[in-house]
Amino acid sequence: MTDGDRSVCQLASEVQSGKLSATSSVEIALGRAEEISSLNALLWVSKEEALAHAAALDERQRRGETLGPLAGVPIAIKDALCVTDTPTAAASKVLTQDGKNYSTAWRPGYDATVVERLRKADAIVIGKANMDEFAMGSSNENSAFGVVKNPWDPTRIPGGSSGGSAACVAAGCTPAALGSDTGGSIRQPASHCGVVGVKPSYGRVSRFGLIAYGSSLDQVGPMTSDVRGAARVLQVIAGPDNRDSTCSTEPVGQYEQACEREIRGLRVGVPREYFAEGLEPAVREVITRVIDNLRAQGAQIVDVSLPHTQYGISAYYLIATAEASSNLSRFDGVRFGLRVQQQNDLARTYEQTRGAGFGAEVKRRIMLGTYALSAGYYDAYYQKAQRVRTLIRNDFDLAFTRADVLITPASPTAAFPIGEKTSDPLKMYLADVYSVPASLAGLAGICVPAGFEAQAEKRLPVGVQLLAPPFAEERLFTVAAAWERESPVRSVRPT
Repeated sequence: MTDGDRSVCQLASEVQSGKLSATSSVEIALGRAEEISSLNALLWVSKEEALAHAAALDERQRRGETLGPLAGVPIAIKDALCVTDTPTAAASKVLTQDGKNYSTAWRPGYDATVVERLRKADAIVIGKANMDEFAMGSSNENSAFGVVKNPWDPTRIPGGSSGGSAACVAAGCTPAALGSDTGGSIRQPASHCGVVGVKPSYGRVSRFGLIAYGSSLDQVGPMTSDVRGAARVLQVIAGPDNRDSTCSTEPVGQYEQACEREIRGLRVGVPREYFAEGLEPAVREVITRVIDNLRAQGAQIVDVSLPHTQYGISAYYLIATAEASSNLSRFDGVRFGLRVQQQNDLARTYEQTRGAGFGAEVKRRIMLGTYALSAGYYDAYYQKAQRVRTLIRNDFDLAFTRADVLITPASPTAAFPIGEKTSDPLKMYLADVYSVPASLAGLAGICVPAGFEAQAEKRLPVGVQLLAPPFAEERLFTVAAAWERESPVRSVRPT
């Protein structure tokens, strides 16, 4: 049995009781990491550090100390999050010393707040997960260190940008990983890899130590093998942080307890715009079965409308790229990472460093964002996109007067073949059509395995997305757990 076969809660319970040692837990995860190395899900494995942490945990258990809620649980961390003395590059050459090797990447002297909280809960960080460079992508084909492959079919993408985190959990290496979600980067890969992924409400989880892409959109969240595990991890990492001024002081909910509640009488809204043209019929069929199951469990299914959904992608790719243009200006070859030195010419040093260090998609988004913010275009593009964002938020506010949660597809298709959309950025951007609006509105969202695309040569996972108002994550866990208890695919894993 691998750690990935045990849920987060099961594994923690076994380590707390002494039935399984933390050292054994880590050794199993490290062995599995070697077995799945061809997937390219992990960029770095912290073998010595993880084993040392596990040994210390086992000694505490022998002394009879009370261990934390994630005792001995191996967790992979997305490469956009800072981990002390571990390479951190956001999957970009610009943060490496030699412009090539991940091992030469910048090493932070501090942990991100979420990593601090995981350690305090006695989780064990086993390594850094691959991702799209600076979280810019929907397929994990934009990493400077190679494409991540989907454990269900290695010829297909795992989704992005948290594709390495999703693949690590799906392949049974770890029962949990951290990802980040700007426009769907947790929910979409969770759908493609058949795992649970949570995008918390904006401000629910600290962003301190997260390398920023779009500061008004980014959120850190868990990716796990089951719903209760996601609830426990979120319970640990959520809450206020005085190092992040955007982090809310709203009380953290009882997420794990919410998994036990009934859904009878709960209103589940079905947005008609999410089931229109562009949704693959096989995906529609899977989501419809989930809706029918929730109805059978006593939920009230209601029709709702989100009329400005069609403008979500356009608004997102103006707002996110504008923020990226600002955030990524710090990577200049002077303070850290790559430097392509030009003698006595600072401007040329900036130009050459950024030209050599950034990948094509990152350059594209920086240029789009810089253009949208430039004199004469700010009002026409960026400001207008922010107004559309308000309209989208208003749509959701109105929908939540009729429904407690919304149910939608997480992606219009199952995982597509590697290379299929790389030559057409617009087609790639449309892969996030169902996840972007919730990010613009700052909502809470979760993706749960829903079934499989029956038309594929190999069975490919399909996820269902649930959305709730800001800071209403408890509702998501209640509905997600209710579906998971009856789901015919809850224990199915890639071979």
